[in-house]
Amino acid sequence: MKATFMYGAGDVRVIEVPDPRIVEPTDAIVRVVRGCICGSDLHPFHSLRASETGQHMGHEAIGVIEDVGADVRTLAKGDFVIIPFHLQDNTCAFCREGVHTSCIHGGWLAGGQGEALRLIQADGSAVKVPGVNPDTADDALLGSLLTLSDVYLTGWHAAFMGRVAPGKTVTVIGDGAVGLSAVLSAKEMGAERIILMGRHRVRTDLGREWGATHVVAARGAEGVAEVIELTGGEGSHVVLEAVGHMPAYEQAYGIVRPGGVISRVGVPQYEAASVGFGSLFGKNATLTGGPAPVRAYIDAAIPKVLNGEIDPGRVFDMTVGLDGVPAGYAAMDAREALKVMVDPTR
Repeated sequence: MKATFMYGAGDVRVIEVPDPRIVEPTDAIVRVVRGCICGSDLHPFHSLRASETGQHMGHEAIGVIEDVGADVRTLAKGDFVIIPFHLQDNTCAFCREGVHTSCIHGGWLAGGQGEALRLIQADGSAVKVPGVNPDTADDALLGSLLTLSDVYLTGWHAAFMGRVAPGKTVTVIGDGAVGLSAVLSAKEMGAERIILMGRHRVRTDLGREWGATHVVAARGAEGVAEVIELTGGEGSHVVLEAVGHMPAYEQAYGIVRPGGVISRVGVPQYEAASVGFGSLFGKNATLTGGPAPVRAYIDAAIPKVLNGEIDPGRVFDMTVGLDGVPAGYAAMDAREALKVMVDPTR
């Protein structure tokens, strides 16, 4: 079968690999119906050290169960499922507390940019979608369901951890798919004012459709000053940081108001960061966020997609077959595509 591997910065290849097989009795094999390229995939695309073995790519997928291990109880061949980007048993102490990304038996999904994948902890990881035939459903519905494996629910996690609520001013840093999903989520949670910091007009226009009341194109000190002015000198109650680079974090603590919350879901490309008097401490600001425990949110999100209440799949603006995946990475890296869907049947 075909699968995507990254062999170093900028070196993405679609190669033939052995078909996945059941290894543990809790495994399942999934035929991938749709996968996609994530903004966080661009981090290794820029910096991955060259290797001969490569890194198996693709942590977002929807698909059909093809086989199950002997201990799998809730899934059967033919079930259509969403696969969260982090796999979990959904029963350990951390899963029960809603921190599924720390599951003691889990791991990060790989293989979503391919024809099929091995799914560990299948009962806890795969989430069945009722009443949808993936072979006849349109791309709009499939795209929205696919966002529930990561991007939309990562935006939701940002807003949830940021304690977005009616009456709050929320600033979203980043106009990528996660940032736009955070705008949509903040609107759903009743934010009074949503400031989107981004400079790509097509993306910020979608952000406005999804609830952004203001767009700030400036970055750095100029961008901070503009947000402070928009908020009457007070700053933002909540800042949702969806980029992951140090300048975005610096903008976040420049924008947050005293007593406010910074919620980061952009995968940080740094370890050391300011938390002292001039950044967080002096403002009594809270710093939160992290990788989204998608499994904690997904059951409530599926009906909202199926009944048309939300359409987060609009973040997809390019679709490729497997052979087109390298070009999809290049398009996202060049900001020629917002988010690329991968259709293995093409």
